[in-house]
This record gives sequence, structure tokens and C-alpha cells, in this order.
Amino acid sequence: MKKFSIQIFFRILFLAFFLCPIPFMYQSGNVAMAIVFLLAAVISGFSLYNYASSVNKKLIRFFESIQYSDFTVKFSSDNKLGKSFQDLNLEMNQVIEAFKSARAEKEANIHFLNTMVQHIDVGIICYDAHGQIEVLNNAAIRLLDVYRLRRLDELLNTEHATLYDEMRKLNSGNRFMYRAKNGLQLSVNATKVNLRGRAVKIISLQNIRSELQAQELDAWQNLTKVLRHEIMNSIAPIVSLVGTMRDIVQEDLKGEVENQEAIEDLSEALKTIESRGKGVMNFVNAYRDFTTLPKPVFKEMPVSDILGRIETLVKADAKERSSNVSFKVESDFNVLCDIDQIEMVIINLVKNAFEAIGTKERGDVSVRAYQGPKLRFIEVKDNGTGIVPEALEKIFIPFYTTKKTGQGIGLSLSKQILQMHQGDLTVKSELGTGTVFRLEF
Repeated sequence: MKKFSIQIFFRILFLAFFLCPIPFMYQSGNVAMAIVFLLAAVISGFSLYNYASSVNKKLIRFFESIQYSDFTVKFSSDNKLGKSFQDLNLEMNQVIEAFKSARAEKEANIHFLNTMVQHIDVGIICYDAHGQIEVLNNAAIRLLDVYRLRRLDELLNTEHATLYDEMRKLNSGNRFMYRAKNGLQLSVNATKVNLRGRAVKIISLQNIRSELQAQELDAWQNLTKVLRHEIMNSIAPIVSLVGTMRDIVQEDLKGEVENQEAIEDLSEALKTIESRGKGVMNFVNAYRDFTTLPKPVFKEMPVSDILGRIETLVKADAKERSSNVSFKVESDFNVLCDIDQIEMVIINLVKNAFEAIGTKERGDVSVRAYQGPKLRFIEVKDNGTGIVPEALEKIFIPFYTTKKTGQGIGLSLSKQILQMHQGDLTVKSELGTGTVFRLEF
């Protein structure tokens, strides 16, 4: 500060030196000299002003650097003016570094949050009061099967027009269930936030199909256990009692000549009741596997090896049925699975495909393995008669079957096996064209 005061003192001194003689020179008629001194005084005054206002200019630069986030500015050019200037420059530089660090931390947090939002499995759509979308993560794009959205009303041009209407009506904290045409079941939740006076609505889309399927499967298993227990407890004593009665009829009443015809009718009736009772017991026992399916023993194997083993098993069956069966591996990926269970599922689907073809002149069944962006697939396709829409909705329900013979347990077991593999079994069918079952891993 001492150097700054000395510089100011000398500049004032120079200014006074040039100003004071001017009146005397003017009075003595030396106008030219007076003008020279006046110009020198102006220059000295301008130098004094610039030097005195240098601190203000520095402060202006400091605040502008903060306002416009220009953290490359450094203050050190006037350190030679004294310790006070050095301290001031040091404090300014430290403040700028603090703002720079805070901005870098803020940008890092924004980058982290944006990365996290883009990688979670829950779809996020954030839009303002005018329907302009501000955030749309990858999960939302995948769940809605859209390329991109700039405005919310662009959903009206997709198969999700109903979703658009419901989302516009949602209030903060409300939710509803939405079933997409691709089979997904979404839980849609809404939250409203106020960002510096600007209303923004956040919509979350969560696929709960797997959770609903797991609950449905658990409910069917519990129902099956209860029904099996009650039916077995009721039928078993009846069958035992009928057997005893039939033995009494055959042994004790066989010699009754007068009632021989009635005895024979009674014996035949008891035999029929016993046979049907045992049939019901066998039928109920057949569902034991549905509730006692062993946990998968996982092993990694190339899909080409799995399909190769299955091809050997089903070729003979295809020849007997005069049908063509083909196996194709478009991308040979590894599958972590219980190989025996997955083979059982695919063989069951191929067998169903043969039966769907029936007596068609040319039956074709294809088994194809391929890989998508997120999932891997094994597809079993036939050119059979197809499945009616009413049956298609119930095809994975236990005990439901469209066959004249069968217990309606094969597809239910197959779907359960895929769910135990953290995957799914889906179906698409068109009457007169054929059916496609797809194993998703």
C-alpha cells in the first residue's frame, strides 16, 4: 500500500507542477508555453485517474469472471505495488478457484445423476407445462419402443395414445396401470416439482410384468396344492371303500343265484367307480411337478450345442410325421441355464408345433437362436393352424388346454422354468398362418 501511496503522491505532485505555472505564463503573454503545460497537466491527470481507478477495474474484471464463469483469469500483475495488493490478488484468486471447484463438482454431480438416470431400469420422462420433454432416459425409450420424443404429444402418433391421455390427467402422487400392446405391464407414477417457479412433471414407468407373473404363478401353485390335498383326501378313502365293497360282492354274494344279475351290475358299477376314482387320483398327481419343480442347476453352454442335441432327438419324430424341422444359429452365444430343463422346454414346444401342424400337406417347424440389443432368444416357429385369440390369452394358465388329450400343464411348466432362469416365454400366433414361441434370456 505504501508504494501505491507514493505513486499517487508523485502523480499529484506532477499534476500540481504543470497546473500552477499556467496562470502566470498566460498573464505574461507566453500562451504557447501555457498550452504545453496545460497538455502536460491533462496527461498527468489522466495518468492519475487511470492509476487510482485500477483497483475498480480489477474488481470489475473479478466480478465479470464470476458472472460469466471465466475461471481462467488470474490477478498478479500489480503485486509489486505492495503487500495489500498481493493479499487482495491472493484472495481474489482463491475465490475464483473456489467457484471453479464448486462448478466442477456441480458438473460432476449432474453427469453422475444423468448417467444413473440413463442406466436404471425404470423409465423416466420429465416434461414442462407446455409438454416439452426435458429428460427421457434409455429405459423409457426401450419400454415405449420409440426412437426419441421431443414433445409429449408425439405419443399420439404411436400406439401409446392412451398412455398420453392418462399421463396428462395424472396428479402428483397418483399412479395407474398401463398395458402396452407388446405385452408389457407398466406401473406409471407421477410427481410434480417446482424448479425456480417453473412447473415440471416427472413420470416413472416401471415394468412389473415379471412381478405379476411371479405372483400369478405363486397363486396357481398354492391353489394347486390346496386342490390336490383336498381332492386326494376325499377321493382316496372312497376308492379304498369301493374296492372293499367290490371284494365283498365278488366273494360273499357271488353264490346268490336269485340276484345274480343285480350282483353283476353292482360289481361292474363298483369297478367303474374304483377305476374313475383312481383316474382322478392319477390326474391330480400329475400336477405334483407343477408345484415341486426342482431349482435349476446352472451351467454355461453354447446355444449351438443345446440345439444340436435337441436336433438329434426330434429329427426322427419329424420324419414320422412327414414334417420338416430346421435349426439355425444366427449368433452363437452362451446360455447360463439348467440344460436339461431348457431342453425339455424346447422339445415340448417342438412337439406342440408338430401337433399344431396336424395333417397339413407341408409342415415346417423352425428353431432359431439369435441375439438382440438387450436379450437373447431361442424361437420355435410353425406353420400350423394358429391359436384363436381367446385361447392365446389363457395358454399359459395351468390346467388350460386346447387339445382333446392333455392335462394343460406343459406350457405352464415351460413358462415357470423360464421365469426361474430370469427370463420369459412369450407367444405370438395368427390363425391360418402359424405360431411363434420365444424363449427370452
